[in-house]
Amino acid sequence: QVRLVESGGGLVQAGDSLRLSCAASGRTLSSGAMGWFRPAPGKEREFVGAITWSGGTTYYADSGKGRFTISRDTAQNTGNLQMNSLKPEDTAVYYCAAGRAVPVGAPTSARYYNYWGQGTQVTVSS
Repeated sequence: QVRLVESGGGLVQAGDSLRLSCAASGRTLSSGAMGWFRPAPGKEREFVGAITWSGGTTYYADSGKGRFTISRDTAQNTGNLQMNSLKPEDTAVYYCAAGRAVPVGAPTSARYYNYWGQGTQVTVSS
C-alpha cells in the first residue's frame, strides 16, 4: 500500500508560482508513474501532468505546457509539480496519484492510477 500526501498549495496572485510536492510512504516507488490531476467541469478529474518513475519521462496537458514542470526525487520517494505563470483558471484542488504498473503510452487516464492523495488547494486570484 502507498500513502500519498500533497503539500505546497495556497493562495497566490495571477502570474505567481507555486511548487506542489507529493510524498509517498509505505512502499518505495520503483516503477510506474506519478501523475497530477485536478477537477474539471464534466470530468471527475482532469489530467495535469505525469512522470514515469524510473525513466523520468514527462507528459503534460496542453493547459500546462510551458508553465508547469514535473519532477521526481527517487531517493526521497517524492514528486513535484512546479507551476509558473499561474492563471485564475488554474484554481482547483490538485491531487497526486501513483500507478504501480509500467504505463503503456502516456499515463493520462485516472483509471491507470492505484493510489491517490487527499489533494491540496491552489487558489489564484486575478
